[in-house]
Amino acid sequence: MEVKIDTKEKFTVITPITLDVSANIAADLVERCRTILANRVKNLILNLTSVTNLDEAGMEGITQLQQEFYENNASFVVCGLSADIEKALEKAELLDLWNITPTESEAWDIVQMEEIERELLDGDDISFLNENG
Repeated sequence: MEVKIDTKEKFTVITPITLDVSANIAADLVERCRTILANRVKNLILNLTSVTNLDEAGMEGITQLQQEFYENNASFVVCGLSADIEKALEKAELLDLWNITPTESEAWDIVQMEEIERELLDGDDISFLNENG
């Protein structure tokens, strides 16, 4: 499966260059995405702009993959879904589980906000008490 990979400072964007993501292609895509978790920069944006068909195995694989990213303190955002894929996700009752944005730019914003949130929640030096105790 051919994909375009664009690595940024805080995240990696993977864009499949295919119209149809069937079970075999979906498995390959999931494995390629999973390798990002081993990188220093673990956040991933999956841009599905060119994908017009995503089968059930692909939807399930991406759903599980997103969960793995969040379990590993990493962001996972999907962008560029076609109306047909959105309908298929809704029918499979998966649409509400996915972290979806319409555009890649909005996905960048989500990843950066989640990074800030993790930094704030992980910071040991933050005190919510005022000076008077």
